[in-house]
Amino acid sequence: MSRKPTTTDPELAHRLSRRGMLGVAAGASAAALVGAAAPTASATPAVADTDSAATGKGRGRPVLPPGRLGIQLYSLRDKVGSVGFAPVFAELEKYGYDEIEFAGYTQGSAGAITLAQLKRLARDHGLNPIGSHVGYYDNNNPNAYTFAQNLTKVLDDAEALGLKHIGTASGPFRYGTTVDAWKRAAEDFNTYGEAARKRGMKFYQHNHAEEFSFATDKPKVRLYDVLLAETDPDFVYLEMDIYWAFSAQFRFGKRADGTPAPFHPLDYVLKQPHRYPLFHVKDGIRDETTRDGYRMTDVGDGDIDYRKFLSKVTARTHHGKRYHHWQTEHDNPVESYAFARKSSEHLHSLRGRCGD
Repeated sequence: MSRKPTTTDPELAHRLSRRGMLGVAAGASAAALVGAAAPTASATPAVADTDSAATGKGRGRPVLPPGRLGIQLYSLRDKVGSVGFAPVFAELEKYGYDEIEFAGYTQGSAGAITLAQLKRLARDHGLNPIGSHVGYYDNNNPNAYTFAQNLTKVLDDAEALGLKHIGTASGPFRYGTTVDAWKRAAEDFNTYGEAARKRGMKFYQHNHAEEFSFATDKPKVRLYDVLLAETDPDFVYLEMDIYWAFSAQFRFGKRADGTPAPFHPLDYVLKQPHRYPLFHVKDGIRDETTRDGYRMTDVGDGDIDYRKFLSKVTARTHHGKRYHHWQTEHDNPVESYAFARKSSEHLHSLRGRCGD
């Protein structure tokens, strides 16, 4: 018998519920207003030409792999909702983006466009749809557009868009916060991952901070470690949201009894780099007076060292293969186009140094 689903944090539940609403809208073939008016033209990404030991910008080797910069369209939901996908895609093309990740296929816009048209629109602007976020489950709605309730439809739509990855931003809290509860969720994820693999796709889970918390029945066990151990690496992949992982380092660097439990997000990736095909590149200003330890900001305006992070991860490629994709994101940018432009400029400007 299924236990009542729980989450560890009301704010997290609200965030995931809001994202889930975007996924529900994707259940229909109609997807989005294309939009007619193009936004104001902007400059292409600038690359710094002066060396700086402090920032990692200069004439060295770019740390951002060519062709692998994407953006999570949730960051631009206001623009998609008001002007449609076409002007947004045109703007992203100008900013030097290569890829896009969906969070539902409508994002609040009016009008209609088929998934085939959406795929073609992205292609026409040089954007590769790399993945999409869909809800994990909705026990109150048997027809919900989620993996648990509508797996075949979710995979059909992802296949129609030509996605290579299909995942969820929902945490594995369906059955609770015990070790056994997460083992059950891992079984669900293995099922979705096996079904996705049969269609040539990778199923992935996107973390928030709470995945790094500790099991309520075994307070020395980090739940994220359970997820990694219990999911089949051939079926289940991870999209690390780097900002939330750093927030988790701040929030869950100690157990409930106060004993130290330090970890570094980069260590997880370097140990199993093949399990992290996707990343969310999100920045924050360090602020230990806040719950999360950071205040979210545009990429490049915060304190997370992305020169180091990208350099270390890309150095772990095997036999010259490049399989990591970097998606910029901001949950609530002050101005979403400005966020997208600045973030692209910053990541394109980063250069490696000797020893990277």
